[in-house]
This record gives sequence, C-alpha cells and structure tokens, in this order.
Amino acid sequence: MRRMCKKMVDLIIACIDFFYTPFRNHMSIQFFRYGVIGASNLVFDWVLYFVIYNFVLQKQMLDLGFVTLSSHIASLGIKIPIVLFTGFMLQKYVTFSSSKLLSRIQLFRYLMVFLVNLTITYAGLKVLVDYFGFYPTPSNMLISIFTVVISYYCQKHYTFKNTTAIH
Repeated sequence: MRRMCKKMVDLIIACIDFFYTPFRNHMSIQFFRYGVIGASNLVFDWVLYFVIYNFVLQKQMLDLGFVTLSSHIASLGIKIPIVLFTGFMLQKYVTFSSSKLLSRIQLFRYLMVFLVNLTITYAGLKVLVDYFGFYPTPSNMLISIFTVVISYYCQKHYTFKNTTAIH
C-alpha cells in the first residue's frame, strides 16, 4: 500500500513538474506546486459543495433532531472532512514534502489554519447568503478565493515552516 501511495505521489509530482517549464523564470517549483495543488483542491471543493447542496441535500434544510441547519451551512459541514483530508495529504506529500516537522505537528497546524479559514467561510456564507441573498455556490467560491491567500501564507510560514525551498 505504501509503495502504491509513493508511486501515486511521484506521478502527481511528475505531472505538475511537466507543466512548470514556462513558469520557471517567474516562480519557484514549490510555489507552482502549491498553486496547482491548491487550485485542484479548490475546484474539488467547489464541485463537492455544489453536488452536496444541489443533489444530496436538494437545497433543503438538514434536521439533525437537536438542530436544523440551512442547506448551505450543512453542505459546508459535510464537505469539510473530505476537503481537509485531501488538502493536507496533497500539501504534505507534494508541495511541502521537504518539511522535517513531525506529521502530527503539521496536521495540528494545518487544522488550526483550516479552522481560521472555516470561520471566515462560515461568516462569509452567513453574510452573503442570509443577509444579502446571494446564491450559495458563487458565494462559497468568492470566499474560497479570499481564503486561498491566507492559506498559502500560513501553510508556508507556519504549518510546513521547516521546509527548504525546492528548486
């Protein structure tokens, strides 16, 4: 299993690095990998949110018995563990693979950054959807773009801080 995962990571890195050549003079390979992995996970996040909101919850409130969640907030809650897992694994093994920090420390720090972004996303959805009446999916997309900037800075300088630049 470990060998198969290593081969998959190597394949992902090779595919990303193949497209790096035109950008070589403008950015580091690490920044390029972060951008590709981040954009891929962001698009995955948007598609997952759209599918959950429109097809799983069918735009209906989610009654959990002790609390009822609006569909746009429930969609956010359902997608979180999936996006959290894929984002952490890809950033750890593809983008910031040279970090010498223990995995549990990286995961804890990643969770802290993720919680900050989640708070921003939750508040943004409440404001844009509930107060201004914007559509949930575009609102989620707009907020995601804002949190990507915060994420890159935090992942590079906090979560995976113990990295050496990949050239």
